[in-house]
Amino acid sequence: MNKFFSKKIILYFVTVFFIFLADRISKLYILSILENFGNVNININSYINLVLVWNSGIAFGLLSFDQSEIYNLITIFIIFINLLIVYLIIKLKDIRAYFFLIVLGGSLGNLFDRIYYSAVLDFIDISFKNFHWFIFNVADIFISFGIICLIFAELLIYKRNHEN
Repeated sequence: MNKFFSKKIILYFVTVFFIFLADRISKLYILSILENFGNVNININSYINLVLVWNSGIAFGLLSFDQSEIYNLITIFIIFINLLIVYLIIKLKDIRAYFFLIVLGGSLGNLFDRIYYSAVLDFIDISFKNFHWFIFNVADIFISFGIICLIFAELLIYKRNHEN
């Protein structure tokens, strides 16, 4: 194994680990608030609140199910998607690999919750007047950011390839 490849693997691992760790620390902090005060309902300002919600579905609470068979099937599907992301990270030789790393780090944070708690801990509540966005967590921020970056990267690559 050459030196460049080794450094690249270490950089990839550190990136994913940092994102996973940031997510875990934020969730452990929210759980400590729950343990100390019995609930989590903190108004940071008129737009941002911290409210604990256990999400048994997928992104932003979609497809929530009480049936463990469906929950387990979704979890297996998420594991498969993560393996596909790892494959794409290895295959890609451009910036998109880093965007997939960001998505993977967030996804592993939520996957940990799904396996350990049987639900994902969401706690960031953004609202404006009577409009509330889906409650989400730090991992969701990284996943969303990585996907947005991937979309822009794909659009730029498409444009570059079709400018001939």
